[in-house]
Amino acid sequence: MAEVVFKDVTKIYPGGVVGTKSVNLTVRDKEFLVLVGPSGCGKSTTLRMVAGLEDITYGTIHIGGRLINNVQPKDRDIAMVFQNYALYPHMTVYKNMAFALKLRKYPKDEIRQRVTDAARILGIEELLDRKPKALSGGQRQRVAVGRAIVRHPEAFLFDEPLSNLDAKLRVETRAELKAMHRRLNTTTIYVTHDQEEAMTLGDRIVVMLDGVIQQCDSPLGVYDRPVNRFVAGFMGTPPMNFMDGQLSTSNGHIWWEGIGAKIRLPESYTPLLSGKAGGKVVLGIRPEHISSRNEGHFAGENNTLSVKVIVVEILGDKKDVHMDIQGQRIVARVDAHEEIHEQSEAQMFLDTTNVHFFESGETGVNLCLSGDKAGVSA
Repeated sequence: MAEVVFKDVTKIYPGGVVGTKSVNLTVRDKEFLVLVGPSGCGKSTTLRMVAGLEDITYGTIHIGGRLINNVQPKDRDIAMVFQNYALYPHMTVYKNMAFALKLRKYPKDEIRQRVTDAARILGIEELLDRKPKALSGGQRQRVAVGRAIVRHPEAFLFDEPLSNLDAKLRVETRAELKAMHRRLNTTTIYVTHDQEEAMTLGDRIVVMLDGVIQQCDSPLGVYDRPVNRFVAGFMGTPPMNFMDGQLSTSNGHIWWEGIGAKIRLPESYTPLLSGKAGGKVVLGIRPEHISSRNEGHFAGENNTLSVKVIVVEILGDKKDVHMDIQGQRIVARVDAHEEIHEQSEAQMFLDTTNVHFFESGETGVNLCLSGDKAGVSA
């Protein structure tokens, strides 16, 4: 088992295209770390540099204390699972899983034992004599994972391994991956563009944009304390709502004004925002912190929005309410039994203890975080 340490890792492609820029990150021993972000953000490039499939332009990567910049991929003691599984079609499942061990000239008895153990862990013992064409997508994915497990590597690398599965199987398989990691306790780096997948799998999540780490924190840390507007908008389904406005002070209180609303903020925001009075800010609030019921966390005065309900989507015990406020769309996720009707005027109430304020711009800083709560340490 091993730490994976990135120090100032930069990748520049021909033509000056930047893949990653000064990545500094420590993947802890036995940790399940997820790299997440939109297409082109640098997450797969980062993974491929660990695997040795991409050269490092600047900086260093250490695995288990060993510098691996110039180490051949086969000598890095890592195992990678690809998006397309990369199984040999002419080989049985057993031979696919045993192939890497056979190349390293392991004794036949040890190969058999390792393959049998991995197949048992993944529940594919009955598939060992089949060829890939006779397997479902989920079964192929488990074989690809099994081929990695048998090597007992220092680290596992996963490059969007669930993206080819249907929604139901994706949920089932990610639970299997989490349980497998708990049993094997091997350092794991996992790449995905699916933020729900990142939230459910990762011990920590690294959010990337344009080759730069935006935030590294626990799943709840990234969700509850996003360091900037990009992270806040990327993590969460539906995403956080954003509304332009400005801050003001009156009668010893701080207020936010925008889109025809005037919201009084709790006193806890005073030390964080008092210096911003008179300035323009972006209010951010997650859909679950908006309700049509003026009760509980939503009870109070000066915390309402006057909206027109456009569409209501039923999701079982919850429903998403899509609304218009002076030409701006926002979404609330509420209890399915709340009486809200499409094409109606409504009053919605905010949980003002759970609002955020950001500077303008795609990566505008979260003004509600003090330095010790920023969660940017990697």
